[in-house]
Amino acid sequence: MAERVIPLYDQRLSALPAPRPARPIVATGALFDARQRPLRDLRISVTDRCNFRCSYCMPKEVFGNDYPYLPHGDLLTFEEITRLAKVFLAHGVRKIRLTGGEPLLRKNIERLVEQLAALRTVDGQAPELTLTTNGSLLARKARALRDAGLQRVTVSLDALDDDVFQRMNDVGFPVRAVLHGIETALAVGLAPIKVNMVVKRGTNDDQIVPMARHFRGSGIVLRFVEYMDVGSSNGWCMDEVLPSAEVLARLQQHFALVPLQPSAPGETAERWGYAGAHGQHDPALGEIGLISSVTQAFCRDCNRARLSTEGRLYLCLFAERGYDLRTLLRGGADDAELASAIAAIWQGRHDRYSEIRATLPPETRRSARRIEMSYIGG
Repeated sequence: MAERVIPLYDQRLSALPAPRPARPIVATGALFDARQRPLRDLRISVTDRCNFRCSYCMPKEVFGNDYPYLPHGDLLTFEEITRLAKVFLAHGVRKIRLTGGEPLLRKNIERLVEQLAALRTVDGQAPELTLTTNGSLLARKARALRDAGLQRVTVSLDALDDDVFQRMNDVGFPVRAVLHGIETALAVGLAPIKVNMVVKRGTNDDQIVPMARHFRGSGIVLRFVEYMDVGSSNGWCMDEVLPSAEVLARLQQHFALVPLQPSAPGETAERWGYAGAHGQHDPALGEIGLISSVTQAFCRDCNRARLSTEGRLYLCLFAERGYDLRTLLRGGADDAELASAIAAIWQGRHDRYSEIRATLPPETRRSARRIEMSYIGG
C-alpha cells in the first residue's frame, strides 16, 4: 500500500474571493457552466466534525484529538445557510443534500431542515431535501427530521460483518446500531433510503454479496462506491480500487441483474435491477447502484455544487480551492449581489477531474492539495 500522505497545511485557509461582476447577473432559473452543465444539486456541509474515523475519509493519523476543527463562529448559521440556499434555488437548484462531516452532530439540525423545507424552487415546488449520514445517531433523530420536512436519507455502511465494520469506522461502533437507525428511518417514512458502501479491495470487498443479499427485497437501494482519491490524507492508491465492473461481475454470480435507465439527469449511479422469474426487473426485489468516479467518469453530466461549513463554494468534489461566499454574505451583500457572484462562479466552471485523472502523472496526483471529503461532504 502507498505511504500515507499527511497534509502540510490547512487547506481550509485557501480560498478565492467571491467575484463581484460589474454588471448584475439576474437569476433566471437556468444557470449553465462553461461546459453547458446546469446547476441543479446543492450539497451543504453543516459541520466538519465526525464521530467515525474511516480510513478513506478521516484517518486517525490526521484527524486526532488535537485536530483544529473550525470554531463555531466560523460556521454559517442556519439563517445564513437558508438565505444562500434560497439564492441557489433561484438559479435552478432543485435538490438540497445536507452533509458533513456527520451532519447529525450539528446541534438542532432539525431547525435547519425546517427552514430549508419552507423554501421553493423556481417552479414553486418544495426542493428535494435529503441528508447523508453514517447512521450512528439516526435512530435518535429520524422522527424529528421527518417531522421537520426531511424527505429521505442516504446512509454510509461499508460492511455487515461487525469486525470489518468496526475496523473501517475505527472507533468500534457496532453495525447493529447503524442497521437499527436504517430501520427507524424507514419506519418514520424517510424513504426511499439509499445505502452507500465504499469498496476497498482487500479490506471489505468480501462484504459485497452479503450486503446485496441483506438489502435485496427490503425497499432500500444499495450502492457500491469506488474508493476515490478525495482529499490528501487517505493514502489513496489505485491498487485498492475495485472497479465497478468487477463488483457487478461478482454480483452476477449470485443474482440475475438487468440494466435500468437513469432516474434523473446527472445521476451518479448506474442502476441495475434484480430480475424475477421471467427475466424482467422485479420492483419488489429492488435494485443496486454502481458509482464509478474512478473508472467511468460522469463529469459531463455533473450538476452539483458544494457549500462548505463556513461558506466556501466548491465546484467539484476534487477541488483544491473554493470561493468565499461568507465574507460577501456577512459584508452586507444583498440577494442580487449574492446571485451575481454565484452565477459568475458557476459560469466559469470547467472542472472534470475524474475524466482527466488517468492522464495525470502519479506525482501530480500525489502532490495535489485537494479539499478533504469530511470538509465538503461526499
